[in-house]
Amino acid sequence: MEQERDDDALGGEAEAEGPTRSPELPPPQPSPPPPPSPSPAAPESPRPPQAEPPSEASARQLLLEEWGPLGGGLELPPRLTWKLLLVRRPLYRNLLRSPNPEGINIYQPAPPTGPTQQPLQALGNFRGWHIHMEQLQEGLSWTVKRQCVDLLAEGLWEELLDDEQPDITVMDWYEDSRLDACVYELHVWLLAADRRTVIAQHHVAPRTNGRGPPGRWVQVAHVFRQYGSGVRFVHFLHKTKNRQEPGGVRRTRVTDSSVSVQLRE
Repeated sequence: MEQERDDDALGGEAEAEGPTRSPELPPPQPSPPPPPSPSPAAPESPRPPQAEPPSEASARQLLLEEWGPLGGGLELPPRLTWKLLLVRRPLYRNLLRSPNPEGINIYQPAPPTGPTQQPLQALGNFRGWHIHMEQLQEGLSWTVKRQCVDLLAEGLWEELLDDEQPDITVMDWYEDSRLDACVYELHVWLLAADRRTVIAQHHVAPRTNGRGPPGRWVQVAHVFRQYGSGVRFVHFLHKTKNRQEPGGVRRTRVTDSSVSVQLRE
């Protein structure tokens, strides 16, 4: 198995006098549209009563109904409350930022695209991703994107990670671009608080068999279980293969990347 100007428009043209020519001005930029007119005020009506925020006890009940019981009578540390956890919801959600930066739907074949000279960052919202290129031979290269998830900052806590050791699931979908025998790699490290000590890791570089229509999506997933105590960060890195062509670079696309934490059944 195996991710982010407006200038004021220049009006008028300078007239030439005699042989002297005015320096060329940059082409005018379109002005931003005016803001919409405000809607007429609605007639006053009684405001509906505001819902009361959940109490600590009700927030705990809602989350435990959603998560299931925590083993060993595990209590929250002083810095966390059940109401805060109800807002953060650190379990059963994707902890990566911009998991689908190009807005591609995996339920349809990857949309056709030609080579482009645009940088990857111009093709979508890659906020949260650190991106660099690795050059290879014969016009090939890797696009490398990575994120480091701070599990404590996302709302998890030490005792839960060390004692319960919930499952940590990583998942990705890459395009069967046929640009090379291997067009995708996934590398994930579970790190200690110093961000250097590796507690568990997973690496995979799948090869597609070349069958079926090109552009299909291939899923890559892995679940970390019983990884040991001390995990505080998840370093997620994937690589996608590019090929240089006369019109620019043709890329292998990837989407719906995810890192999530789940309690074991």
